[in-house]
Amino acid sequence: VQLQASGGGLVQAGGSLRLSCAASGRTFSTDIMGWFRQAPGKEREFVAGIRWSGGFRYNADLVKGRFTISRDDAKNTVYLQMNSLKPEDTAVYYCALDYAPQMGIVSTSSVQYDYWGQGTLVTVSS
Repeated sequence: VQLQASGGGLVQAGGSLRLSCAASGRTFSTDIMGWFRQAPGKEREFVAGIRWSGGFRYNADLVKGRFTISRDDAKNTVYLQMNSLKPEDTAVYYCALDYAPQMGIVSTSSVQYDYWGQGTLVTVSS
């Protein structure tokens, strides 16, 4: 399985970006795709996750209604639409795939995810 993340860049505070993560290789409807981010000097944190078969989960404290995760089954691609971006959203954003989710739950723990994309940098200027 390979994951290719893209869509990062430099944006002003209040702006928007849409991240994409294309999955190639073995993917099944039971897989879960997640987005994580890691800011300089901080630990990696869960942002959002979605099942290929439907259902999603957000880090509510982080997202606060600003981000939306979605998928395109035909393209094996997951998106993260980020609106009202803030300087504190600056981080490297990673997509990840969990091919053996426990009880079908979208995990917030990075150790649950088996494959990772290379990361895409999002920089939000004030």
